[in-house]
Amino acid sequence: MRSILTIILAVCCQFTIAQDIFIDKVTDPVDWASPLMGTDSKHSLSNGNVYPAIALPWGMNFWTPQTGKMGDGWAYMYTADKIRGFKQTHQPSPWMNDYGQFSIMPVTGKLRFTEDDRASWFSHKTEVVKPHYYKVYLADHDVTTEITPTERAARFRFTFPETEQAHIVVDAFDKGSFVKIIPEENKVIGYTTKNSGGVPENFKNYFVIEFDKPFSGSNTFNGSQLNNSNELKGEHAGAVISFNTKKGETVNAKVASSFISYEQAERNLNEIGPDNFDQVKEKGRNIWNKELSRIKVEGGTADQIKVFYSCLYRSLLFPRKFFEYDADGNVVHYSPYNGKVLLGYMFTDTGFWDTFRSLFPFLNLMYPELNAQMQEGLANAYKESGWLPEWASPGLRNVMIGNNSASVVADAYLKIDSKHKYDIETLYEAVIHGANNAGPLTAVGRAGVEHYNKLGYVPYDVDINENAARTLEYAYDDFTIYQLAKALNRPKKEIRLYRKRSLNYKNLFDPETKLMRGKNKNGEFMKPFNPFKWGDAFTEGNSWHYTWSVFHDIEGLIDLMGGKNEFVNQLDKVFSLPPVFDESYYGFVIHEIREMQIANMGQYAHGNQPIQHMIYLYNYAGEPWKTQYWVRETMNRMYTPTPDGYCGDEDNGQTSAWYVFSSMGFYPVCPATDEYILGAPLFRKVTLELENGKAVVINAADNNARNRYIQNASFNGKNYTKNYISHKELMKGAVINFEMGSKPNKSRGINKTDFPYSLSNE
Repeated sequence: MRSILTIILAVCCQFTIAQDIFIDKVTDPVDWASPLMGTDSKHSLSNGNVYPAIALPWGMNFWTPQTGKMGDGWAYMYTADKIRGFKQTHQPSPWMNDYGQFSIMPVTGKLRFTEDDRASWFSHKTEVVKPHYYKVYLADHDVTTEITPTERAARFRFTFPETEQAHIVVDAFDKGSFVKIIPEENKVIGYTTKNSGGVPENFKNYFVIEFDKPFSGSNTFNGSQLNNSNELKGEHAGAVISFNTKKGETVNAKVASSFISYEQAERNLNEIGPDNFDQVKEKGRNIWNKELSRIKVEGGTADQIKVFYSCLYRSLLFPRKFFEYDADGNVVHYSPYNGKVLLGYMFTDTGFWDTFRSLFPFLNLMYPELNAQMQEGLANAYKESGWLPEWASPGLRNVMIGNNSASVVADAYLKIDSKHKYDIETLYEAVIHGANNAGPLTAVGRAGVEHYNKLGYVPYDVDINENAARTLEYAYDDFTIYQLAKALNRPKKEIRLYRKRSLNYKNLFDPETKLMRGKNKNGEFMKPFNPFKWGDAFTEGNSWHYTWSVFHDIEGLIDLMGGKNEFVNQLDKVFSLPPVFDESYYGFVIHEIREMQIANMGQYAHGNQPIQHMIYLYNYAGEPWKTQYWVRETMNRMYTPTPDGYCGDEDNGQTSAWYVFSSMGFYPVCPATDEYILGAPLFRKVTLELENGKAVVINAADNNARNRYIQNASFNGKNYTKNYISHKELMKGAVINFEMGSKPNKSRGINKTDFPYSLSNE
């Protein structure tokens, strides 16, 4: 028995040691990124709610295998066992659904073209899924399909068996579409109008597909009706082309699309040029390796590195490029706001309610030139629609709350180097317009603005839902306008106005519960009050989540709570309270509630955005070691390199950017300030290659699973005690050294001079 126990202990020790094996160098980060992370999701429970996006960074077009039915926002579900097609997609999330989509599907044997009939069994064991490349075996058709993309085009390679009945189905989807087969050119062209809203009446996505093999036959279809013609316009148009193939013969296709015209789609096809499939694939691999290598991580476990580069890949997808290049090389775009073709940049498919928090600050740190283009695109959106979008897909959508375009605009201008010029005057005009007017949709401008500007809050009893959340976000957005107004040397009266409004968060603080609470028009707090009630006065959260949404003035919040000790006690309660909830506002348990409930982190709901910054707030009250503990806990528990690897909706790079920042050891709690708030680094070394040629090197040589606490730190060789680091200083290049240990250092970062910025301390 003793010898058996010895063997068991030895095996366990070996297993434990194996878990701590560190990867010292990553040469090809694209091989560590998994587009399947987060794909094991469903309507009732999100583990990411993403699909494998086969694309280049910020590409205009993505491709994905389609397991769901036409129009289903869950286009690809990891638990599915059949593929219905390979879809060009522009979908930012299943809740927003898609637009401008069509699919391509190889079939053999009897001609089967409807999506259920043509569907084929597949196995994940035959899938190869990389950011730049997808491959799968379709068992029912004995066909292997491969895809590799450019920004606006893609190459397909189909490997067929020997058959006189090889087919490729081009499905332009329903809601009005058109296809035309041109046999003499081995070509299919068409357009799709299918969308989920946010488009003008003339919206079309024009596509062109060129094959390298003559057709042996061709048909069109409208829904389930097959036709002998080569051209069809209808409710649900599609085309089928046929071939005679030998065993192992490949049929290659080049495909591109445009929101402007067929001619422009042909122009976009030139992105492929003379390159064959493998050459396009290699170029895509190199592009991803280049971008992912901008941040090099060393000294982490294999799983940590997989999660990091998977999250970094997701951080480089949205907002997507919604512009094209005309015959003269000019940047042009089809306007999703007024339907015209206009000069200039346009980006889309992002919700600022999510991405103002860390995704856009990440772009300002690592991709300032690109974000300057995005800002120019926002100026164009304002000129074309009269409003800044808060959720664009591709045009204005009536989703979520807040006026967080102000944060996106202000943070960019305050951080992007002045050599990247764009039309900030128009953007400032747009920000002021949005802050003082209710828009054509409740998610545009500010719903309840007349109450907010008069009373200092949006009342609970004036039929404006999620009013407390709106008030808190408007107050923060006013702070960002205040910061921008100062930078632009606006009149002092204007500057004072937005500074005053940025303190409106105080109007909803309830001293009895030390929580934020909805307030009626007469100045009385709403009753009854249940701090565990989701929705109602708040947005996809409860009072325990939204109380911390005072990004710009944590010191002011501390004062309201009665001091640092009370503040820390409230923070601690978030994790110690049971995950109870009241779902009565919704009438059912929404997936965000369920994800909090099963996470075993109390009321902390990392799967949704409102509370993601809260962990970092201990730094403002002199207990930074608690931030260090909970940041590592969240990274360890809530992220895995698996299909169920996220803990809620990934949301256009936001939840991924949280991980990217946090693993580097800092996080932008308050965009539109110069500061990143310290957590604790995950890796032993991280190197950021900044766009200006400088480098930031973060060393934590003793980092491991046990050593999660900062003992001491130095910045460019000098002892560093502050709980934050400056963006401006990072952009000069920096070497940051962290000494890590297994026990918290409770004497570091405890002085008020070490605390981050708060408006109340100005």
